[in-house]
Amino acid sequence: MAAFFYGEGAAAYPLGYNPCGRCAAADGGPKQDAEGCSPPPVLLRRMGLFFADRVIMRQFLVCLLAATLVRALPAEAGLPAITRLDPNDTLFRQYQADVEYARRHLYNQQTQQRASPKEGASVPAEQLAGLTVYTYTPGPGEDLLALAARCNIPYAALATLNRLANPAGMAQAGVLLLPSVPGLFIPERADTDMERLLQAARGQEPGVRVTIRQPHKTEQFHFIPGADFSPTERSFFLNRGFYFPLKNYRLTSGFGPRISPITGTLKFHPGLDLAAPLGTEIYAVREGVVVDQGRNAVYGNYIIIRHEDNWASLYGHLQQIHTSLHMRVQSGSVIGRVGSTGLSTGPHLHFELRQFGKAQDPSKYLLNPP
Repeated sequence: MAAFFYGEGAAAYPLGYNPCGRCAAADGGPKQDAEGCSPPPVLLRRMGLFFADRVIMRQFLVCLLAATLVRALPAEAGLPAITRLDPNDTLFRQYQADVEYARRHLYNQQTQQRASPKEGASVPAEQLAGLTVYTYTPGPGEDLLALAARCNIPYAALATLNRLANPAGMAQAGVLLLPSVPGLFIPERADTDMERLLQAARGQEPGVRVTIRQPHKTEQFHFIPGADFSPTERSFFLNRGFYFPLKNYRLTSGFGPRISPITGTLKFHPGLDLAAPLGTEIYAVREGVVVDQGRNAVYGNYIIIRHEDNWASLYGHLQQIHTSLHMRVQSGSVIGRVGSTGLSTGPHLHFELRQFGKAQDPSKYLLNPP
């Protein structure tokens, strides 16, 4: 199981744990009392109980651990594991209470910031005071959007904390981490197109550094409390968006009926024609596998890349091809150069998007349409 930590350096402790004076002094952290390690106050807050007498507090914790926590927490003392998304599940009820607490806290913070905005203000560390992380193992047939609705947490928070590239990724994720605070968790090292997009768009936004420690890995995130996917990020996560294949271009022909520049007759144009200088770099619009490439009389030099959800992209009239058959390409990688091969009146890229083999209007799916 994972463990959530906050802070940096030697004085980083599990959330909710207050070290005693001896432990804190040894670790370079803040000094507490010298009697011994204080119990986790988060547990007491969750039970809604507050004790003034430390003896009573300790007796209560012993009983609580014997009666409840031994059964509720994993043997490796990791994060609390929710077994059912059901109000009868004690931990799920507590998780819902934590989410509600965090939402109220964020709402109050945002209200105060709107009332007295500060230019370039950073996210205060105290916004993490209510952040707790639970675990849950989805059952057969459960999907991300339904799970997020059940937990009353935006699916963006679940997706980014669990590093899901798309909703289908939950099926392979196994145990999920459930954060109590809505927001975006941007990993220190991006592995997927979705994470690279978030890093580029959100990496400089005010946030808090958090660390998730699991048995075989430790991950660090730039956490932006209260943030959600933008329309572009949401489109890309839901596999509805594609990067643009050229950085600089001029749209010379759109999708749909047109007068053919070759025959002069009305014909259906199944893609976009994007004029660009000869040799301009062409980029893969999304991660995928090259399923066909070569040369024919119409498209000249061409590449077809297969993507998830039965999508495919076609790039025609290329001067050069920089891929090989069955090669896996990353979104934004250079796959060829603009040319004027095949039936062409000048240097340009003919670009198509197909789903289930049927041509779709690329301008509806490109992240920065022409």
